[in-house]
Amino acid sequence: MANVTDLQTKYSKLAQEYSKLRAQNQVLKKAVVDEQANSASLKEQLKQRDQSLRKQEQEMDSLSFRNQQLAKRVELLQEELAASEAKGKKGKSKGDSPSQHGLQTQSVFDEDLQKKIEENERLHIQFYEADEQHRRQEAALKARLEELEKDAEQHQTAVDGLTTKYVETIERLQSDKARLEVKSQTLEREAKECRMRTEECQQQLRRCQSELNRQVKQSSSVIQEKVPFNDTKFSDYNSLNVPSHNRRHQLKARDVSGQALSFIQDLVAALLNFHSYTEQRVHIYPLDSSIEPISPLNQKFSQYLHENAAYVRPLEDSFLQLHQSITEDTVTVLETVVKLKSFADNFSTYTHFLQKILPYQLKSLEEECEAPLCTTALTAKNKELQSDMKKVTSVFEKLQNYINLLALPSVRQDAMPQSSTSAVFTQLAACLHCLHDAVKEMSKHYNQKAGIEQELPTVTQKLCTTTECLLGSLGSLTSSTGKIATFFSNNLDFFTSSGYNPRGCTVALNPLQAESMLANKKKAAIYISAIKKARPQSVPYREALSNRRILTSSTESREGLTQQVQQSQEKIARLEQEKEHWLLEAQLGKVRLEKENQRIADLEAQLAAALGGSPNSQTAAASTLAQSQEETETELRATGKETTLCTSLVGMLCTTPTVEHVGDEESREQLIKTHYMARVGELTTQLQISDSKAVHFHSECRALAKRLTIAEKSRETLSDDVKLANQNITRLQDELATTKRSYEDQLSMMSDHLCSMNETLSKQREEIDTLKLGSKGNAKKNKGR
Repeated sequence: MANVTDLQTKYSKLAQEYSKLRAQNQVLKKAVVDEQANSASLKEQLKQRDQSLRKQEQEMDSLSFRNQQLAKRVELLQEELAASEAKGKKGKSKGDSPSQHGLQTQSVFDEDLQKKIEENERLHIQFYEADEQHRRQEAALKARLEELEKDAEQHQTAVDGLTTKYVETIERLQSDKARLEVKSQTLEREAKECRMRTEECQQQLRRCQSELNRQVKQSSSVIQEKVPFNDTKFSDYNSLNVPSHNRRHQLKARDVSGQALSFIQDLVAALLNFHSYTEQRVHIYPLDSSIEPISPLNQKFSQYLHENAAYVRPLEDSFLQLHQSITEDTVTVLETVVKLKSFADNFSTYTHFLQKILPYQLKSLEEECEAPLCTTALTAKNKELQSDMKKVTSVFEKLQNYINLLALPSVRQDAMPQSSTSAVFTQLAACLHCLHDAVKEMSKHYNQKAGIEQELPTVTQKLCTTTECLLGSLGSLTSSTGKIATFFSNNLDFFTSSGYNPRGCTVALNPLQAESMLANKKKAAIYISAIKKARPQSVPYREALSNRRILTSSTESREGLTQQVQQSQEKIARLEQEKEHWLLEAQLGKVRLEKENQRIADLEAQLAAALGGSPNSQTAAASTLAQSQEETETELRATGKETTLCTSLVGMLCTTPTVEHVGDEESREQLIKTHYMARVGELTTQLQISDSKAVHFHSECRALAKRLTIAEKSRETLSDDVKLANQNITRLQDELATTKRSYEDQLSMMSDHLCSMNETLSKQREEIDTLKLGSKGNAKKNKGR
C-alpha cells in the first residue's frame, strides 16, 4: 500500500507539473505566433518602404537627368544670349525693330529659366526631405526588427526547452500508467481467484452440512435403538447435584472480560489526563504560579490532583488481575470471582478521592468567577460546570454502590438472590449511561467555556494549550464512558443469565460446588486419557449416562455448527453484494473522475486562450491513504478476532472420546467426526482469508472514493480560479480600453500638431521662395541695367 501511495503522490505531482508546463507552453506559443505576425507585418512594411524608396530614387534620377538637360539648355541659351548681345553691340546702327525683337526673346528665356530654377529648387527640397524621412524610418524598422528577432529566438529557446520537458513528463506518466495498469490487472486476477475460492468454500460447506445432517440422523437412530433410557428426568438418580462445566460460558466470560479490560484501560488513561491537565490549569489560571503565588485553596487542590495516579492506577491493575483469573478451566460466577472484591475496593477508594476534591473544584471555579475580567457568560458556564461535576461525582457514588453489591456474593454466601443480581446489573447499565451523559454535558460546557476564554484579552498561549489538552482528555473520557455503557448494555443478557445451575433447582452455585465441578472435570480428563490407552469391553451404566450427555452436547454442537454455517453463507452473500456494489461505485467514480479531468482540461484551455497568460494552478491535496490503511488494519484485526472465536467454537465441537467398550461403529463415527471437524476448520480458515481479501478490496474502494472527493475539491478550486481569471480578464480589458482611448487622444493631438507644423512650414517655404524670387528678380534687373 505504501508503494501505491508513493505512486499516487508522484502521479499527482507529475500531473500538476504537466498542467503548469502545458499552460506555459500555450502562452509561449501564442507569444511566438504574435511576434511572428509582427515580424511579418514589419517585413511587409519594409518591402513597401523599399518600393517607395526605389520609386523616389527613379524619380530623383529622372529629375537629375531633366535638370542636366535644363542646365545644358540654359548654357545654350546663355551662349545664344551672349552671341545675341555681341551682335546687338555690333549692329547698333540698325533700326529699332530688331532690338525690340531681341529684348522680347530675352525676356521669354529669362522667364523660362526662372521657372526651371524654381522647379529645380523645389524638387531638391522634396528629395532631401524624402531621403531623410526614409533613412529615419529604415533605422527605426531595423532596430525593431533586431529586437523582434532576439525575442523570437528567446521564445523559440523557451518553447524547445518546454517541449523537451513536456515529452519527458509524458513518457514518465505513460510508464506510471503502464505500471498501474499491470497492478490493476493483478488485483483483478486476485479478485477472480478469491471468487472462485469462495464458490469452492460454499460447495464444500454444503457438502459438509449434508454429511453432518446424515451423521446426525444416523446418531439419532443409534441413540433411539441402543440407548433407550434417559434418567435426567428423575432427580432420584442424581445423587450428586453438581452442574456440568460450561466451556462456552467460560470462553464468553473470558472474551467479555478482555473487552472490558481494554475499555477500563482507556477510561483510566482519560481520567489520568483529565486530572493532570486540571492540575496544570490550576497553576495557570486565574493566577499564573510562575509570576505570582496562587491561593492556598488552589495549592491544596493541586496537591490532591498530583496524587491522582495512586487512586486511578489500581483500577486498571485490579481489573487486570480479575481478567487473568478468568480462564477456560475455571468457574466464573459472582460467588467464585474473588478478585471482583479488590476492584470494588479500589473503585470505592477512587470515589472517595472524587468526593474529597469536589469542594476544591467548586471553590476553584468560584475563584475564576471572582477574577476581574470574568464576564457574565463565563460565570454562567462556571456554574454549569459546578453542577456537572456534582452530577459526575454522584454517578460515581451510585456505581460504587452497585459494584460493591456485585462483589458481596464472593465474600458472603447467599448474600443476594438471582433476581436481585439481575436488577443490580440492570441498574448498573442505566447508571453507566447516566455517567456518559454527565461527562458529555461537562465536555460540552467546557468547550463553550474555552471559546469564551479565548476572546479575553489576558489569555496566554500556555493557557490555550492547556485548555486544548483538557478538552482532548474530556473527549476521550466521553468516548470511553460511551463505549463502556454500550458494551455493558449489549452484554446485559450474558451478565444476568445463570451460566451454572445445579440440575433440578434454581439455587445459585456455591464455591464448594464449583470445586466439585473442577474436580470432576479433572477426573474426566484423567479417565479419558486412561481409556485411550486401554479400551474396556463393556459399558457400565454410569458411563452410558455420561455418553448420553456427550451425545446431547454433540447435538448442541451440531446445531451451533449449523448456525455457524448459515451465518457464514449469509456473510459470504452479503460480502458478494457489497463487493459488486463497490465495484460499480468504483467504476462510476472512475468515469466521474475522467469527466472531471476532461472538464478541467477544457477549462484550462479556455482560460489560457482567454487570458494569454498562465492561470494560477492549485496543488490538489494528494491525500495519503494512511487513514484507509489504518481502517484496513483495524478491520483485519477484527477479522482475526472472529477467526479466534470461530476457532474456539470449532474447538467446542471436539467432543470427548467414548469410554470403555466402544464398538467399532462408534469409533468409526468418532474418526469421521474428527476428520470433518478438521475439514471444517480448514474451510473456516479459507473463508476468513477470503473475508480479509474482501476487506482489502473494500478499503481500496473507499480509497478510490476519497480520491474522487479530492478530485471534486480540486475541480471546485479550479473553477474558483477560472472565475478569478475571468474577473482579471474583464479588468485588463477595461484597462486596455482606457489605455487605447488615451493613446488615440494623444495621436489625434499629435496629428493636429503635425498638421499645424506642416502648415507653418509650408508658409515659411512659400515666404522663402517669394523672397528668393524677389532677390533674383532684383539681381537680374540690376544686371540688365
